[in-house]
Amino acid sequence: MKNFKFLTIAFLSLFLTIACSSDDDNSSIPTPINEEEIITTVTVTLTPEGGGTEIILQKQDLDGDGPNAPTVDVSGDLVAGTTYNAVIELLNETENPAENITEEVEEESDEHQFFYTIGGDLDVTTTYTSFDSNGNPLGTEFTLEAGVASSGTLTFTLRHEPTKPNTGISDAGGETDVEASFSLNIL
Repeated sequence: MKNFKFLTIAFLSLFLTIACSSDDDNSSIPTPINEEEIITTVTVTLTPEGGGTEIILQKQDLDGDGPNAPTVDVSGDLVAGTTYNAVIELLNETENPAENITEEVEEESDEHQFFYTIGGDLDVTTTYTSFDSNGNPLGTEFTLEAGVASSGTLTFTLRHEPTKPNTGISDAGGETDVEASFSLNIL
């Protein structure tokens, strides 16, 4: 009988030890998943300082990875020697009304950054004017200075969870949420 009591107590002690043990990695607790944003439309509005005609750059891909190619529009040419104030707007147009993804990116600014890549002979300089809570670039707003007459591409890449600070897209890491390239001319 003593052995039975001893074994019963030992078994209960072992059971309670296992049941109450701490699991340091919390693998039994579900990790919240931050769903990837659906971005169907990227619109960059360039407003010349001192007045003039706005230039709208837009890439729209309403079927995502579907069979239809995205549409890419540039409303006009840049003017040499002009500085433009720029704003990037991201939309999910699979929703009705369209969901403004820019707001989410700005709310999670520590986890996002836009990068601007200049290709060809395009003579432009970009400067970040929007930042995250740590003072690192976010890039939903920026200035663009158009240099001399030239042409080339300007690519906007939004990275999710990049390393911050960084020296550019080459060492930022993270995952690309959206990328949009535009062929531009400076006259």
